[in-house]
Amino acid sequence: QVQLVESGGGLVQAGGSLRLSCAASGRAFSSDSMGWFRQAPGNKRELVVSISWNADITSYADSVKGRFTISRDNAKNTMYLQMNRLKPEDTAVYYCNTRGSNWVWGQGTQVTVSS
Repeated sequence: QVQLVESGGGLVQAGGSLRLSCAASGRAFSSDSMGWFRQAPGNKRELVVSISWNADITSYADSVKGRFTISRDNAKNTMYLQMNRLKPEDTAVYYCNTRGSNWVWGQGTQVTVSS
């Protein structure tokens, strides 16, 4: 059973930055494409960025392109999301999972951006 633990969220003013971390335990994720998802109140959970198993391919939703950067450290079984120039519309609970959301969801980390 894989366990995913997200961390690094918080309250930040618009224009600020946060760095999220996703730690996986229970199995190595080095062979999996991974993604960061987010869910705002009243909205469906959406994939905002993904990264291939060896980090050579990344894909960003238009809403975050140029502001967010995904990375991973397979040796540490950890994935990161650097979020810059945050906007109030980025406010959501952020989750990590395989790109196909194959694993059990973690608790997520709340990101709140004030205007």
